[in-house]
Amino acid sequence: MKISRSTISVCALLLSNIFFVSPSFANSFNTNELVSTQDLVKAGDKFVTLLGNQVNVGEKAPAFKVVDKNFTPVQLADFSGQTLLISVVPSLDTGVCSLQTKRFNEEASKLAQNITILTISNDLPFAQKRFCKAEGVNAVKVLSDSVWRDFGAAYGLLIKDMGLLTRAIFIIDEQGKITYKELVANISQHPDYDKALTKVKNIAPVIVLDEAEEQ
Repeated sequence: MKISRSTISVCALLLSNIFFVSPSFANSFNTNELVSTQDLVKAGDKFVTLLGNQVNVGEKAPAFKVVDKNFTPVQLADFSGQTLLISVVPSLDTGVCSLQTKRFNEEASKLAQNITILTISNDLPFAQKRFCKAEGVNAVKVLSDSVWRDFGAAYGLLIKDMGLLTRAIFIIDEQGKITYKELVANISQHPDYDKALTKVKNIAPVIVLDEAEEQ
């Protein structure tokens, strides 16, 4: 069986991405240096340990860096002037995470243009890309924290010994302030969709077009 040059090139690119990512992660991330919290979230009937700094409503949203489906870095600063709803899930390949992502994808088209919904997980970008294509997820921005674990550490969401992010919702207003936070009490449960969506609609400034723009 002959393998085309294009196939070989794609495989080489994927492998180069993998080898590029792994050293970065190994050299820049040490769980022993992170703050731990034990009494906020359960898996089943047992509390899990969350690693990273817990953030609170009213605080300035910490900066973070994640990657998109092409391993291109994406930062909080890239969404300046937008109101953000960040939907955090452990893994897109599980039932509740899949439903959560698809629910926010459906709602995204109903929101004002100055509201952006992000979904962040520790799934590899390859897996995220496959999921979005298979499920028709195209209205939310799906991003991966698998490279640096920067988002999870900055927001206190890393589940110790699991390598996953705990389920959560954050809303960040256009001034960069955290205006809403839900750490879902049990990883297997859904977040409060209606409460989060109502909140983001209420805090996002209404964009008024003048007559020239409307015409």
